[in-house]
Amino acid sequence: MSKHIHILGICGTFMGGIAVLAKQLGYKVTGSDANVYPPMSTQLAAQGIELIEGYDPSQLDPAPDMVIVGNAMSRGNPCVEYMLNRKLAYTSGPQWLSTHLLQHRYVIAASGTHGKTTTAAMVAWILEYAGLEPGFLIGGVPQNFTESARLGGGYFFVIEADEYDTAFFDKRSKFVHYQPNTLIMNNLEYDHADIFPDLAAIQRQFHHVVRTVPSNGLILMPDNVPALDEVKAQGCWTPVQCLGAEYRGVDGSHWQAKKLRADASQFEVYCKGELAGVVKWNLIGEHNLQNGMMAIAAAHYAGVELSQAITGLGEFKTPKRRMEVKGEVQGIRVYDDFAHHPTAIATTLAGLRAAVGNERIIAVLEPRSNTMRMGTHQQALAQSLTLADDVLLYQPEGLDWDLQPVADELCAEHSLRQGVDNRDKAVIHSQIDTLISEISKRAHARNEPCHVLIMSNGSFAGIHDKLLATL
Repeated sequence: MSKHIHILGICGTFMGGIAVLAKQLGYKVTGSDANVYPPMSTQLAAQGIELIEGYDPSQLDPAPDMVIVGNAMSRGNPCVEYMLNRKLAYTSGPQWLSTHLLQHRYVIAASGTHGKTTTAAMVAWILEYAGLEPGFLIGGVPQNFTESARLGGGYFFVIEADEYDTAFFDKRSKFVHYQPNTLIMNNLEYDHADIFPDLAAIQRQFHHVVRTVPSNGLILMPDNVPALDEVKAQGCWTPVQCLGAEYRGVDGSHWQAKKLRADASQFEVYCKGELAGVVKWNLIGEHNLQNGMMAIAAAHYAGVELSQAITGLGEFKTPKRRMEVKGEVQGIRVYDDFAHHPTAIATTLAGLRAAVGNERIIAVLEPRSNTMRMGTHQQALAQSLTLADDVLLYQPEGLDWDLQPVADELCAEHSLRQGVDNRDKAVIHSQIDTLISEISKRAHARNEPCHVLIMSNGSFAGIHDKLLATL
């Protein structure tokens, strides 16, 4: 009889991925969550995984062989207390993954404040395109595949490497458990203010994972990023290849890109100063260009020919919720994007602006992440939104700070730049229905193409479909 694993907090993308992998390894898998809902609930049910809503301790009787505890679980949770009181065997998701799967695979880990999901999905797809059948665990829904996690049939395993903490009993970052052979460090900024007091605390965790990369592995990182240079300076025992921020020919970094279009939808790839090929794809933005270059470099080190990696990347589809087009009505295009940090907001808007030129952009933001709700980034928020023509801010219940100064700064900046008084550039709404009405009114105000960019790291109360129905 197969061993029984029970997962607490199973409906998150990471823990749901653990469930899928455990099932594919032959375990009996059950799990519970406070809210069991699609799409993860339907994905898990399709795998034959029993889901329980809520945390009644009866779900742990009879005791499973192992309880895997999600990092959303905390002391006081009925199942957690039952598990501890009865000394049931338990572990974290990252530790279970490390022990039962990653020790036997060549691991490619994509880390960084921004772009982890997209970069991991790109690497997995290039390896798949090259016939290497990689396994993967990605914290999103990669559209080139039918699932967010799979064992794969090959040697390589691609994982999105998150710096968030592991579990209530293990406060190290998740990625410390992953034993990467190739580590991508895309960027590094202050984030996760709910668990990290400052940037130095995050850098310490990044250096912990650098310490685990073997000397016959590879670290990929951009050049001239001080926060990452400081991590490397703490000690590095692994070969490093850098990606140049701009093309400088034979004098530049190991990997360089040269944009052929302003929106980065076409760019040349250079390796050690030599042109390797041209990427032509449907993605936009310099952030995606960097993600793509990192993925090409990682795949090439895994043995994929550069020409094949470049061609494969051209067929990459962005993961859901990463500039995903949700629909278009009467020339009004609605996008869903995960951006929840000022840098991500700014780069997403810059990419869209480069793609659409002077066409109207309406930016809609829900400050939902823990860091956003605490107000950590409020000073930088207005500046990150300046490329939008209109900005609509959603003030949800429980936000610890007032959005009005952000709106005021945006209005003042726009008025100064345009030379006219514009107090309507940025407005705040606290009700979804009135927010949708305002978006619709502004989108229809002119008989011309319009782009509505909706940004949140949550469901945003289903605003995308409601807006499209209203439009």
